[in-house]
Amino acid sequence: MTDKEMELFEKIQAFELDDNSANFKFSERLARENGWNKIYTLRVIDEYKKFIFLCCITDSGVTPSDPVDQAWHLHLTFTKSYWIDFCQNTLSQQIHHNPTKGGTNEREKFKSYYNSSESLYKEKFGIYPPDDIWHNTQKRFSEINFQRVNLHKNWVIPKPNFELISKTLLFSCIPFIILQANPTKTVLIAILIFGVFSIIVYAVVKASQNQSSPNDSTGGSGCSSCGTSHDTDSGGDSGCCGDSGCSGCGGCGGGD
Repeated sequence: MTDKEMELFEKIQAFELDDNSANFKFSERLARENGWNKIYTLRVIDEYKKFIFLCCITDSGVTPSDPVDQAWHLHLTFTKSYWIDFCQNTLSQQIHHNPTKGGTNEREKFKSYYNSSESLYKEKFGIYPPDDIWHNTQKRFSEINFQRVNLHKNWVIPKPNFELISKTLLFSCIPFIILQANPTKTVLIAILIFGVFSIIVYAVVKASQNQSSPNDSTGGSGCSSCGTSHDTDSGGDSGCCGDSGCSGCGGCGGGD
């Protein structure tokens, strides 16, 4: 980093998203809305700050991972914190977030931005982005089918892991093989019930663990930053850099 970039990054790192006077803080809301634990949530916030830094210092497009984008979405709802305290007083420029207009060109553009984001991240921070927050391109732009669900009225049951079920089924057959030499009707029925119950319980529990894992928190949104030039041909993006500095163009580029 240059001295100017280092100064900016330090200012972004020092920015506090949590209001200590609030009973329900930003990080707590982010964790609750995404089903994340506290440690993972704080890591995502740190990656969000790094992403915003990349938006500020590059003339080409960059796209966030889905967890980073969720932090960005939430921060945008804290309008005074985002637009005044963060963009105006910390970044000295506006970073906008606008959705894609859809279509193949937009999709391919954001994939390209996402790939270039990894290279820029490595160049500026000296390490690759953590893969449990910055997922690979295929996962980033394919697992994008999300809906808002009221958990007071609905249960969320993950889809079964068929590989896990097949392994559990094979395991549950072992008692049948052992007792095959001298079976009785009662024993076989008991083993059958136990085997089916084991499959259901183990598959649901394991799949639930996978579902709640931060590694599965992916989606399909993105954003690009168009530097400090007045670029008016941005391939369908709404808005570009204004007089006040860099404007983030695009956003939510994972799906139509």
